[in-house]
This record gives sequence, structure tokens and C-alpha cells, in this order.
Amino acid sequence: MLSFACDYLEGAHVEILKRLAETNDIKEPGYGEDSFCESAKAKIRQVCQCPEAEIYFLVGGTQTNAVVIDSLLQKYEGVVATETGHVNVHEAGAIEYTGHKVVTVPSYQGKMKATDLEALLKGFWDDASHDHMVFPGMVYLSHPTEYGTLYSRKELEEIALICREYQIPLYIDGARLGYGLMSRESDLTLSVIAEICDVFYIGGTKVGALCGEAVVFTKKNMPKHFMTMVKQHGAMLAKGRLLGIQFDTLFTDDLYFEISRHAIAMAEKLKEGFKERGYSFYLDSPTNQQFIILSKPEIEKLKDKVSFDYWDKLDEEHQVVRFATSWATKAEDIEALMELLDTLT
Repeated sequence: MLSFACDYLEGAHVEILKRLAETNDIKEPGYGEDSFCESAKAKIRQVCQCPEAEIYFLVGGTQTNAVVIDSLLQKYEGVVATETGHVNVHEAGAIEYTGHKVVTVPSYQGKMKATDLEALLKGFWDDASHDHMVFPGMVYLSHPTEYGTLYSRKELEEIALICREYQIPLYIDGARLGYGLMSRESDLTLSVIAEICDVFYIGGTKVGALCGEAVVFTKKNMPKHFMTMVKQHGAMLAKGRLLGIQFDTLFTDDLYFEISRHAIAMAEKLKEGFKERGYSFYLDSPTNQQFIILSKPEIEKLKDKVSFDYWDKLDEEHQVVRFATSWATKAEDIEALMELLDTLT
């Protein structure tokens, strides 16, 4: 079975496994107060060119989104996201479970438009009955989006400008951030993101780590007693060193960027292979997620030999499916997939 269903099918990069083994017998404090976490934080501050950044390591993306959003919002506030935003669609109501509504704006291939955000915020504050409504307390974006699309620096700056005007924080979910930064179409860097956003996280789970995400508060704005709130949410890892070791490794010798660049190279190879064989794409994704249109007979012929993710129903005869590459995808995997496609014609 060839596997392209998602980008976290494998365990972890060999360098991380090596470091975990090498440091196994070293005794360190718990709860992220160890020397490995401190070293990883220093490296992240340096690459973000943000010496004042406050950083905390969490286990997974859903926990991170729930903790960050809940800690930044007042009880009467909600978070603004696109209709297709991960927190609105694929987190099982985790945000609502904390008592905060996800307030949606239209989605354009996964992206939010600054004009829609401005219209929402203006409409709320112009409404004489807004005290009876959910206050829009922050903005959530993901980069890349659920559709593998990217925000440009200009688009992010336009959204951030509106956030500043209405005095609400801008938060970026970076579960696949490495794959976005290494795309040929990206004009963003970690330092630019740190400059524009109030808080974001660097995804490890999908980019080479066993598990883990690094939350970066960029404006000395980490909520008071954030660690306590992490624990209240059941999101604290007692052996926090396990996260610190992984991120310290990922941000040594540019490993995070190197393996992300590899995933993009594999995605480009996959995309070209589908194009050469006449397949159509739902949209033009410049990242590691590729959305292909397949007919029902094609799906039936493939599904027992290759795994992919079912995305959207296009019409009665066609389905949009997602093929994802990762840090661990091999060129041989792509070549085997192309050989399989050739047998369908």
C-alpha cells in the first residue's frame, strides 16, 4: 500500500530519535523547565529574530489551538476564522468546548480576506445590540490553509492592520508552517511572521517530530499564568524535555527547513506526474497538499493500492481527493504511484 493520506504517517526523523536516545539517561526537571527546552527556545528566538519571544511547547495542534484561544479570550468573546478554518471544521468542537464560539467569514480557497474581516468587525461594533452578541475577540488563520494555499506578506499585513485597529490579536496555526515557508511561492519567513503576528505556533507533529508544537508569543503578550492554564486544559506534558529535545534538534543546522524543503520537492514531483497524465486539480496548491479530481471508477481502482484523503464531492461522478507528501516521502514512492496510474489508462 502506497500512503499519501496525510503528512504524519511516519514516526520521527532519525536525528530526533538519535537525540532522544542519547539524552535518555540525563536527569532534568519536568514541565518544560529543562535545559533542552531552554536551548530550543533560544534557537527559535534567534531564527525568528525575536529576542523577546515567549515560547511554550505543547503536545499537539488541537490542544495548542484550544489552549491559546481560550487563554487569549474573555468569556464573552469568540474567535474569527474562515468557514473552512481548521478550528471550525476539523477539531470536533474543541474551541466551543472551552466556551468560545467560532465566528466565521467566507473562505477563498481556504484564505480569509481582510475586507471580509473588516466588514464583520465594523458590523458588530455598529450594531446597537452588540452587547447581546458574541464579541469577536481574536483572529485565527492557518498557514498553509486547509487547502494548501498561502498568505502573502501583503495579505497578512492587511489582516494584521485591521486586528490592530480593533485591538484584537492575530493568531496563526502553523501545523504545516515549514511546508508553507519552503514553498517556492512563499514570501514569508519566520522573522516576518513574528513581526506581523501576535502569536503563532511552529508545527512539529507534521514536520518531523514524534509530536509537539512550539507556541510563540511575539509581543511580550503571553497570558498571565499561561502554564497554569495549560495544565487546567490537561495539555501539559510532565516530561516536557521530550518536546524540547525534538525542537532543539529540528532547529539545529536548519533541519526543520531542510526536511520541509524535501516535502515540497516531492509534492512538485507528484504534481508534475499527475499533470503529465492529464489529471485535473481542484486548485493550484504550492505546498505539500495536492488536491486531485478523480472519477469514481478511478477511485475504485486505486483505493486498495494507495491511501489518500477524501476531501470534497465535486459532482455525482467525481471526487476531490488529497495526496499529501511529507518530510519522509521518498522519490520511489512517487514513481511507484505514477506506475500505478499508468495501469489505469
